[in-house]
Amino acid sequence: MELRDIERYLLRIAPKRNPVLEEMERYAEKIHFPIVGPIAGNVLGFFAKLIHAKRIFELGSGFGYSALWFALFTDENAKITCTDLSNNNHDLAMTYFKKAGISHKIEFQVQDALEALEQVTIPQDIIFNDIEKKDYPKVFNLALDRLRIGGLLITDNTLWHGKVLSSDNKDESTLGVIRYNEIAFSHPRVHSVLLPIRDGITVSVKISD
Repeated sequence: MELRDIERYLLRIAPKRNPVLEEMERYAEKIHFPIVGPIAGNVLGFFAKLIHAKRIFELGSGFGYSALWFALFTDENAKITCTDLSNNNHDLAMTYFKKAGISHKIEFQVQDALEALEQVTIPQDIIFNDIEKKDYPKVFNLALDRLRIGGLLITDNTLWHGKVLSSDNKDESTLGVIRYNEIAFSHPRVHSVLLPIRDGITVSVKISD
């Protein structure tokens, strides 16, 4: 059985998705835009529901696909902060959020994600990291200092198309992902797991200040 077969099975048994999510998936496929996809999206929603997340901060939101998953699995008073440098992504995301009826949960900052995170003063329940891979190592301590105890740092693409396995010359992005995982699995303030879902999701729970 191949990975694709497993993914098709997971999609077949999953509950029907919100139609706005499906619309976003079709658009992403049309323009070849990398989104986390429905299997990983469901994982994000699961963790948000599991820890009763009220404050979620996204590093690199694109046009809002992952944020919508978070919004659909959180209470009405949850606040999800999105970051992206593109005004077009902001406008498109807000259109989808309004269509899904969850725009009241969203603050979308058109700003560099790391600069925006530096300005956070209220402890977050979840920080979701999906920025440029070469910058992944910069995220860890910055995010950890802005998580509550028991909060989750969730990072996408941590298998990076299998490039983390190769001993060949590695580009900046691959080296960034490898270094990030090394930090996540050695840092004394977290307990981490790497879920081999889609392109890999590393989840770190903050266990101490």
